[in-house]
Amino acid sequence: MQTHSKIAVAGATGRVGRHVVEVLEEAGHDVVRMSRSSGVNVVTGEGLSEALRGVDSLVDAASWPTPDQEAATEFFIASSRNLQEMGERAGVQRIVVVSIIGADRFTTGYIASKVAHERAMQFGPIPVRILRAAQFHEFVPPFVEWGRQGDVCYVPQMRTQLVAARTVAEALADLANGSTPAPESSAATIPEIAGPRDESLVDVARLLAARRGDSVRIEGVSDPADPEHALWASGALLPGPDAVLAGPTFEQWLDSA
Repeated sequence: MQTHSKIAVAGATGRVGRHVVEVLEEAGHDVVRMSRSSGVNVVTGEGLSEALRGVDSLVDAASWPTPDQEAATEFFIASSRNLQEMGERAGVQRIVVVSIIGADRFTTGYIASKVAHERAMQFGPIPVRILRAAQFHEFVPPFVEWGRQGDVCYVPQMRTQLVAARTVAEALADLANGSTPAPESSAATIPEIAGPRDESLVDVARLLAARRGDSVRIEGVSDPADPEHALWASGALLPGPDAVLAGPTFEQWLDSA
């Protein structure tokens, strides 16, 4: 029989965090929702000690809203320090962190900042489990809007194995409640989760536009000024052979949405 725990979720209103909250609450756990809107700031520490009181496990799904590497790195280092230090004082036994597949292959941008996040968490006193996820299905619509210029939409030439945010949330919840035993993450053993198949961002963007009845023309682009543009197209964001692959596919996700 599964025991019910008190589990805190940082970034509880975010793309993944809100799903983590739902999954845990549906399983009967006592969930503490931590976000700026609830009066908890993981960077300044405001409200954090009170929120962590009596918490058994913590899921860190907090994110930085812009792709700026320096700002994101500062955010993750500060939040990791606060969550570890205040979590230890509160008696938190386990921290689960969501990261990004391929983070260790990049040296610039938001993705690279997740390596600093992982390391900052691993240096703390509370045992940490890291789960690296592929890009979410939910990222495709914003990509289409960001790249739209009149009748044409430019999206990066990117190979990815898109996964649903809900699917990642279910895996994070299993790690947080102890139903998925796993060793503490190290650089060599960080598990990965991705969708069922290797896909082109250009192709899925075209599928999205077609489903919406949007006549915009989708064009794939690569920026030679980006020092890592080749990584996007070469498969650096794809999972390794030991990754957990889980549906739905992007097309199935669109059907359900």
